[in-house]
Amino acid sequence: MQHAVGAPLPPPQGPGNGPWTHQAQHSGHPGQAGPPPPPMAPGPQPPAPQPPAHQHAPVPPSRETTGHVQLPPGGPVPLPAPPAEPGTGAATLAVLLIGPAGAGKTTVAKLWAGRRRVPTAHVSLDDVREWVCSGFADPQAGWNDHSEAQYRLARRTCGFAARNFLANGISCILDDAVFPDRPVVGLGGWKRHVGPGLLPVVLLPGLEVVLERNAARSGNRRLSDEEVARIHGRMAGWYGSGLPIIDNSTYDVETTARVLDDVLARSIASPPAW
Repeated sequence: MQHAVGAPLPPPQGPGNGPWTHQAQHSGHPGQAGPPPPPMAPGPQPPAPQPPAHQHAPVPPSRETTGHVQLPPGGPVPLPAPPAEPGTGAATLAVLLIGPAGAGKTTVAKLWAGRRRVPTAHVSLDDVREWVCSGFADPQAGWNDHSEAQYRLARRTCGFAARNFLANGISCILDDAVFPDRPVVGLGGWKRHVGPGLLPVVLLPGLEVVLERNAARSGNRRLSDEEVARIHGRMAGWYGSGLPIIDNSTYDVETTARVLDDVLARSIASPPAW
């Protein structure tokens, strides 16, 4: 049945309010119930349902599945083969770009991914973490069990995305502020979710540069100067870790992306121990 535009919707077809009501309405006697129907003659009863002869035990979930989603074949990402040309060339690889807020991780990662000759994706952990709209646990409001749980979930999601990209021949660069002295947000989780073939690189400009870039930010991505200085000081712990470190204090974005490609080529030839 079609209703006129703007007309109120009819009441829902519920018990006592629709064509299937058991109270018949008679003309001249609104609301009066009609005579009850005559009783039905007893007839043969339908057979009772029989239980199944046997039931199979539920199949335990495979280690290669997460819920109902099949993980990419091959499991964790292996080390890429050395490229046959300068830079990373056409190698399919997974990269983790590490650095403090204001280091330029996301900007450099996007440019590097966009300039490669082979399909390459970019996934920022901060972006994935902010997929949670209602109930978002902002770390700036304090690091607690809630914010840590959402961070772990975002990291696991990023790792799963990277493995799916690589399983389909697409390289992936991820960026995150990974601390060398904090296991919760350390490299171990990334290695567990992506695989031993993940290539970490640290982007660490000077404090003055980081403070200047942070001041140009807006919204919840902008931190206080004290917080930026504290994070930058902790990131200095990556010196002596064996990971490649790029000081991009005097580099523009394009130069930093070129240096990153050269560093990754060397990492493929001689993977860092981490």
